[in-house]
This record gives sequence, structure tokens and C-alpha cells, in this order.
Amino acid sequence: MECRFKKHYTREEARKLLPRILVWLDQLTLLRERLVRLEEPLARLTAEGVDCGGSRVRDVARTLVNIKEALGQFHSRDIQIKDLDRGLIDFPAFIGGKEVFLCWKKGEADVEYWHDLDAGFEGRERI
Repeated sequence: MECRFKKHYTREEARKLLPRILVWLDQLTLLRERLVRLEEPLARLTAEGVDCGGSRVRDVARTLVNIKEALGQFHSRDIQIKDLDRGLIDFPAFIGGKEVFLCWKKGEADVEYWHDLDAGFEGRERI
């Protein structure tokens, strides 16, 4: 059987990662907000033809590096961020011998749903 993902999670493994995932999601949200705050004045200046550099550009670059590192926490584990705003996360898994996603959304107390790889959030079913 050919699998789309290298790593697959049991429900218990996904549950154990939830506290760390919450930290990573919060970190990504803060970093994204910071990037928006940093980029707005920079975009205005460059639109006006001002040659920008120095601390403004360094702050943007540092924030982008931090975002890449935070995303790496998910990527290195084959965990999918489907919607950062809603905190929607998918864990590759097997149910009944079929490769699926365990689906969790920030605010849910437990990993209680799954869906086919191509079904998305609307196709969630209770485990």
C-alpha cells in the first residue's frame, strides 16, 4: 500500500502532542501578527520609493525565520495546519487500514474526529 505520509499517529500520540501544538499555534499567530505590523510601514515606505534597510528589514527577516522555525515543528512531524485562524490541525493516521487524518480544532478537548485525506473539515466523522 502506498502512503502519502511517512509518519502516522495513533489517537493517543496525537493527544499527547496537543499541549505542544497549542504553544506552536499561539506562537505562529503572534508571529504572523508581528509580521503584519512590521510589513505595513515598510510597504508604505517602499511604495513611496524610500530605500529601506537597517532594523526594519532585519526585524522582518528575523520574524520570517521564526515563522519558518515554528512551521518546521509541524512539517518535521507530518502534522498539517489546515487553518491557522481556527487552529485546525490534521494528523496522518490509519483507521481500518485506510490512511486518513485525525482532525482536531483548537478549543476541542480531545482528538475526536477523523476524515478522508481529501475530504476536509466538512467530512469529519467521530472516531
